[in-house]
Amino acid sequence: MTSMDLPGGTRPPTDPPSPKALTRAAVQRMADTLTAQHYSPRTIEAYLSWMKRFARFHWPHDLGSLEADEVRSFLSVLAVRGKVSASTQNQARSALAFFYRHVQRRPLAPLEGVTPASRPRRLPVVLSRDEVSAVLRELGGAKQLVAMLLYGSGLRLLEALTLRVKDLDFARVQVIVRGGKGDKDRVTVLPRVLHGPLAAHLARVKRLHDADLARGAGCVVLPGALDRKYSSAARAWEWQWVFPATTIYHDAASGERRRHHFHETAVQRAVRDAVLRSGIAKRATCHTFRHSFATHLLEQGSDIRTVQELLGHSDLATTMIYTHVLERGAGAVRSPLEGLLSVGNVADEPG
Repeated sequence: MTSMDLPGGTRPPTDPPSPKALTRAAVQRMADTLTAQHYSPRTIEAYLSWMKRFARFHWPHDLGSLEADEVRSFLSVLAVRGKVSASTQNQARSALAFFYRHVQRRPLAPLEGVTPASRPRRLPVVLSRDEVSAVLRELGGAKQLVAMLLYGSGLRLLEALTLRVKDLDFARVQVIVRGGKGDKDRVTVLPRVLHGPLAAHLARVKRLHDADLARGAGCVVLPGALDRKYSSAARAWEWQWVFPATTIYHDAASGERRRHHFHETAVQRAVRDAVLRSGIAKRATCHTFRHSFATHLLEQGSDIRTVQELLGHSDLATTMIYTHVLERGAGAVRSPLEGLLSVGNVADEPG
């Protein structure tokens, strides 16, 4: 009889997995499932973060043993004590619903009675055409081209930075957005005024790519399983980033030398500095160009359904927010104060 055996041929009971080990295993299963279903890296990161926060909230209980009541209490505390926005609460709800439906294979019961997060109405910051022009003049090079696409095509920043060469259709005057928000494809306008600058930019990128190929690099990461299906696609010109990074990195998993696309922070910083230099007293960001694109299209008479399609909004109500900031709204109303007082009638001193 070995030291591990007990009389009767039985083995001593093993210690149950610790709560930490159970949580780690559940999070890993979640990550594997999200990856298998081709969720974006950002969504995976966000969903796993909510899993970990949920686990800490109900520590040391096993995630697999928790039910709808525990999910309901977590979401309500996020709203009441955490003061999160409605969109943040909805993201947490989606992450946990995914875990129970696709990982645990037992969908949650209806989550009725969750305290909803507040939905304050926030109007988007919109620049005038002159203000857009002033900011763009303060930018240069590839960063200026990115900003022009944000305003001229209504792209989100990451959509612009992840454009491939094949996504620019000069003949049909359109940009094809692949796997945008919600993993949806859409088509939007490619401004004719950008055809020349973009063609010159792509010529420089092509020379860079050819130089990369000559030294054994020139690869980009491909979506889904395309790298396994088409072994040469990662080096093909049409799959290269329109806005490649300035440096090459070594991918440990594949062993390839690749270029990433421009990092978001580089463009965000450049736009922030350009806004400051232009002297515009608005809290404008990269996303402000997209807001301005939508608002200016509506101002010049474009159909709101068309604008919805160009922006890639699933719900028309999301696009309707721009109708509240049109020039023909509050700015077109004549205040009753107008004409009542002349400049000379206004008191020179306060009080």
